[in-house]
Amino acid sequence: MGRMETVVVLNQDQMGHGDRALGQKILATFLKKSIALPGFTAIVLFNAGVKLVAGDSPVLAELKLLEERGIDLIPCGTCLQAFAITPAVGKVGDMDSIVRELGKAAKVITL
Repeated sequence: MGRMETVVVLNQDQMGHGDRALGQKILATFLKKSIALPGFTAIVLFNAGVKLVAGDSPVLAELKLLEERGIDLIPCGTCLQAFAITPAVGKVGDMDSIVRELGKAAKVITL
């Protein structure tokens, strides 16, 4: 049996619904602590979630640190184009790579 992989899905640019400033603050805290997740291998980002890989992202430092620690950051290329974002972190993916990442995960956490 292979390693149990955990993938985090970010489909918006904050954690939870409601107050945006609060959502971004708690997302930053989650990302700082997420390295402790068992088997954590990747974050896939789509729709407004791709805004988090932009140069002005409020969680750019946290995402860079995760990437340095070996976590794959996979923003949806179509979504990046739709929001006219050039990613400052991560490797642009497509729906095939997102589906592959989700398919091999034993656990998917959607924030």
